[in-house]
Formats: sequence, C-alpha cells, structure tokens
Amino acid sequence: MSPSEKAGRWSFWGGAAVVFLLILWLLNDILLPFVVGIVVAYFLDPVVVRLQRVGLSRTLATTVVTIIAALIAVGVVMAILPPLFGQLQDLIAKTPEYAVKAAMRLQPLVEPLREKFGMPSLSLQSIQAEVSQWAGQALSVAASFASQLARRGAAIVNLLALLFLTPVVTFYLLRDWEKVVAAIDSGLPRDHADTIRRLGRESNAAIAGYLRGQALVCLCLASIYGVGLSLVGLQFGLVIGLIAGAISFIPFVGTFVGAVLAIGMALVQFPPEWLGVAKVAAVFLFGQTMEGNVLSPKLVGDRVGLHPVWIMFALLAGGSLFGFVGVLVAVPTAAVIGVIVRYLVERYRESSIYLGRSAG
Repeated sequence: MSPSEKAGRWSFWGGAAVVFLLILWLLNDILLPFVVGIVVAYFLDPVVVRLQRVGLSRTLATTVVTIIAALIAVGVVMAILPPLFGQLQDLIAKTPEYAVKAAMRLQPLVEPLREKFGMPSLSLQSIQAEVSQWAGQALSVAASFASQLARRGAAIVNLLALLFLTPVVTFYLLRDWEKVVAAIDSGLPRDHADTIRRLGRESNAAIAGYLRGQALVCLCLASIYGVGLSLVGLQFGLVIGLIAGAISFIPFVGTFVGAVLAIGMALVQFPPEWLGVAKVAAVFLFGQTMEGNVLSPKLVGDRVGLHPVWIMFALLAGGSLFGFVGVLVAVPTAAVIGVIVRYLVERYRESSIYLGRSAG
C-alpha cells in the first residue's frame, strides 16, 4: 500500500471517529434507552444462546428471556424502592440529630488535641446548624428536581422512553444480535479483518469478564451488606448496604463509603453497647473477605486486564463528557482501548524502533 493510500485510509477512519463522537454528543439526551437496551441485550445474549441450544428458535428464546427479565426487574423495583426511599428520606431528616450525637461521642477524644494545637472549641450548636442546613438543602434539591422533572416535557418523555422503549430495544437487539454481528463483520476492511476480529474477541472477553462478573459481585455485596446490617439492627442498614453494594463497581469506593456510613451510624446508635459496632464492622469484614477471596476471583478473575485506576478514570471521564450515558459505556470503552493499547505495544516490541535494527 502506497503512503498516499495509507494516509487516505487514516483520514477516512479518523473522520469517521470524529463524526461518530459528534453524533453521540448531539444525541446525548435521547441515547439513554438505546444504550441501556444494548447493555441489557449484551448481558442476556448468553442466556438466549443457551435456550437456542435446547431447541428454541431465536425469536421464541428472545421473547421468553425478555419477558422474564422485565418481570424480575419490575418485581425487584416494587419490592426494594419503597422501603429504600423511605429509609433515605428518614436518614436525611435525622442527619442533624445523628451529627450532634456523633460530635458528643467524639468530643472527649478531640478535646485534648484541640487544647494541644490551639484549635477552636467544638460547638454542638454550630454543628447542628450546619448539618441541618445541609439536610435542608438536600431535601430542597430533591424536591426541586422532582418538580422540574414533572414540569419538563422532555424529561418525562425520556423517563417514559427508558421505561417502555428499553424493553423493545432489548428485544429486537437480542433477536437480531447474530445478524448485527455478521453485518459489522462484513463491513470490516478485508486486509485487516483477521486482526480486528482477534481484537474484537479479546475486547469481548474483557468486557464480558468484567461487566457480567462485576454486576454479580455488586449484587452479592449489596445482598450481604443490606441483609447483614439489617439483621444486626443498624438503623437504615438496608439503604446503606444497597448503596455500598451498588457502587462497588468503582474500585475501593463502595467499600470505603459503605464502611464510613455504616460504622458512623453504628457509633451514633449503639454505644455504650459497643458489641453492636463490632457486629457492623464484622459485616463489612465478612463482605470484603468474600469479595477478595471468593466473589472477585470466581466471577471476575484476573483475565480482564483492567487496572482499578484506569476504571476510575474511565468512569469520571465518561460521566464528565456524556453524563449517565457516558458512565454506562465507560468501562466497555476502557476495555477496548486497553486491548488496542496492548496490541500496539506488542507491535512496537516487534518493530525495528524497539529492537534497534534497520527496517531492511
């Protein structure tokens, strides 16, 4: 291939990438149901394939899987959201009271340090006022968001589209998944098709290994934390446990946030009965032991090649550029970029630039 042909090819693919990103940016407000549909279809495709192997047609298998998944989602939402929202509202309302209790417990420990370093005295009234103001702002923001959501027709349309359009998108993508993959394969440049297929298989392994595995890990941790904290009698244990499990897909963040919230609440609620605090800490210790030794090694493994720092950067970058849609596609995009970078490094180590000999 001549240099001019190579330059033309690079210009074509570079222009296509720019156009694709521009379309994503322009259509960001309406992409959520389609992105969610793609993600759900990607998760459910292995189930459809297994049903095909036992004799069902692709359409019938897709119908069965879509209906069951929708029923499960509705059941989970109806069972979890009402008590979750109730506990969350009570938690925000009682935060000032809990902050004062925590400050009273910490004051004997902080007072010697305050005197030693000449720090200002700890005023319980100022703490309560500050936290009350924060709680009021949180409730007002939530109320304002709800009212704006009710007034804005576009927001209502997007919400309805997410609820009703996503199952339709999921169904058609699941039914035609093999056709979509075949159409993409037929459009690959012929002289690089084998390399692209190889990179595609590696990317799929990384994405599937992380997303499907990490989703199961988050579900297991949310169950462990939510049920465990509720059983030991921690107030708002369900909401704290579900929050900790849900954000465990961000490395270290879910554990840290959940532990701080749970142990902080335990310090307010249980002392002088310190056994309750120990039980709360034991729940998180058990959850972390299960995650580190059983859940992550079995469900995720080390084959995905995604470093925790890279995942956190991808999530922040995706959310900053494209909002919630960006968060959804951040990890798959990071996995693909990781596979491409490893391939380029492999090619570099085989090149004369790295080996130090002439191209001839």
